[in-house]
Amino acid sequence: MKLIPLADRIIVKPLEAEEKTKGGIILPDTAKEKPQEGKIVAAGKGKVLENGNVQAMEVKVGDTVLYGKYSGSEITTKEGEQLLIMKEDDVLAVMK
Repeated sequence: MKLIPLADRIIVKPLEAEEKTKGGIILPDTAKEKPQEGKIVAAGKGKVLENGNVQAMEVKVGDTVLYGKYSGSEITTKEGEQLLIMKEDDVLAVMK
């Protein structure tokens, strides 16, 4: 299934949460923090402005981004893949 986001929305695949702490303690699934980092797998065309023009997206497919802890809507594809759909405004930073 191919998802194509509309307007200024992006689809993000969250990166896996850390399995172990810096001190070497292995964390169970219930204690893991919700990831706030992911890779953009699809992006819309951009935000439609009041005058009808389209403002291009600042992020692109393949970028690794940081986003707010509770940003976006979680979805699961038919293949069982966990993804997030969010607005470009929910992105806090692009990691280089």
